[in-house]
Amino acid sequence: MAEQDAPERRGRLSRPLVLGAAVALVDREGLAALTMRRLAADLGVESMALYRYTPGKEALIDGLVEAYFDEINARLRAGAARGPHEDGWRAELRRIARAFAATAHAHPEILPLVATRPLAVPVARRPASVLELTEHILAVLGRAGFDDAGALTVYRTFVAWNLGCLLVDKRQVVDNPNEPDPALRLGLHRLPAADYPRLRALVPRFSDFDDEAEMLSGLDSLLDGMPEPPLDGFYGGDAS
Repeated sequence: MAEQDAPERRGRLSRPLVLGAAVALVDREGLAALTMRRLAADLGVESMALYRYTPGKEALIDGLVEAYFDEINARLRAGAARGPHEDGWRAELRRIARAFAATAHAHPEILPLVATRPLAVPVARRPASVLELTEHILAVLGRAGFDDAGALTVYRTFVAWNLGCLLVDKRQVVDNPNEPDPALRLGLHRLPAADYPRLRALVPRFSDFDDEAEMLSGLDSLLDGMPEPPLDGFYGGDAS
């Protein structure tokens, strides 16, 4: 990119732009490719120009989580803007789960960070986008009539189930994505049939399941086991 065309020169470099470029780089080439120098090259600026928006590599990685949750929240707001949706706290949790799954599918390299990075800092220091989604979920449960203990139980169950399902990524069972033969593609020849008969039988199914459908089905089963709130007063439509 020519110097005069660089975002910084035109006054257009911003934190959202920097984080968006970082997400795009990780989507294309994986987390290992993300460096301040490489990101600056993608943006057409000097590395030092980025430090105004992120103080270093670790902060940039935290910024990936921030951008990930920004996208989830944006999906929820866009869904609300398209018109009324099914009311009720269960329906709203399903809507959130679908937005989470769509974002995970769009950015699979970032998902493991989502499961670990926020836990490394106190709640009050987590990115605003993370807090926004947490507050929304707790507000949904509060409006439904759950007391504090009940809301936290449902919240923890909901988050743990969503993350667990999405982290069990069906791509993890693919040994050679360019191999057309299904058995070789999954590397079944590496698993001795006498030692791993059940695993060999089920690995093909691991790679060919509808993860979102199974996530939602399992979520319904889990929520069926949760105590009902005294009065379900939730009225949908607010995605903030």
